[in-house]
Amino acid sequence: MTVPLLEVRDLQVRFPVPATRGLGRQWVRAVEDVSFTLDRGETLGLVGESGSGKSTIGNALLRLVTPTGGQVLLDGEDVLSARGARLRSLRRRTAMVFQDPLASLDPRCTVAETVREPLEIHRLHRGAARRRRITELMDLVGLPERFLDHYPHELSGGQRQRVSIARALAGEPSLVVLDEATASLDVSVQAQIMNLLRRLQDELGLAYLFISHDLAAVEHMSHRVQVMYLGRLMELAGREQIYAEPGHPYTQALMSAIPKDDPIAERQRRRILLEGDIPSPVDPPSGCVFRTRCPLAVEECARHVPTVTLGPGHVSNCVRAGEQVQVG
Repeated sequence: MTVPLLEVRDLQVRFPVPATRGLGRQWVRAVEDVSFTLDRGETLGLVGESGSGKSTIGNALLRLVTPTGGQVLLDGEDVLSARGARLRSLRRRTAMVFQDPLASLDPRCTVAETVREPLEIHRLHRGAARRRRITELMDLVGLPERFLDHYPHELSGGQRQRVSIARALAGEPSLVVLDEATASLDVSVQAQIMNLLRRLQDELGLAYLFISHDLAAVEHMSHRVQVMYLGRLMELAGREQIYAEPGHPYTQALMSAIPKDDPIAERQRRRILLEGDIPSPVDPPSGCVFRTRCPLAVEECARHVPTVTLGPGHVSNCVRAGEQVQVG
């Protein structure tokens, strides 16, 4: 049996809340019992509203935040228990591209210094070989060598993100976490960066965790899609399945918000409007955390959350999975 590149088992991330008199110790339940796998050369899209735990999952995989429970296995090795040289070796096989390249790039460092830093940290190449590798990385992301002496503020948004991608690739990772990597860019530049990422995936065999609130971008980039709400997994399926036949009421609401290319279809589009606010992650509802806003909720939703298989590789954590929300 083939071992997946990444296997996440019952991941849990909680953050302590400052103590309040009479309430005792409280926790923000950012991620609760989330499990999934990711194969080599595959893109898993991670979608959901703000506060659903998407970025926290990405940070936890790279140990940028410390999980409070669960396992993260990279090629079968436990990332969360690794220490010292073993952790440094595992981290070399992972990388992240952040949402805002201007904020994630050191303004005091030139492009050459930025791309060189991972090579120095992981002790890759020396002397002239290191300079050649920097030039190769620039060419790989479509930036001319003349930009090596530029600072971040001298570059456009798309150029800065290409530098971020070059830096991420410097350690020759197997897995790259893309945390809203196109969200801060103009639409035309978004398309260029997504096409670049897909080309790099084909050439280098990279696996991506593509975190985004842009459902159209997720559809363009992903092989499978995982839908999150309030730190919990709602639905997981192949791209075609989840966009054509979403089985969870929350997924249906998200998909109904996607604009149509055809003006006539757009005028006829019927949105599922969710009522109420997202509950507090400090005190989430019992059972299904989406039930307080769900148009299909029944009493059973407060007691347990079944995992229902709707097709090959298509699972939905819902009592009424597969039923369609009626739009009035």
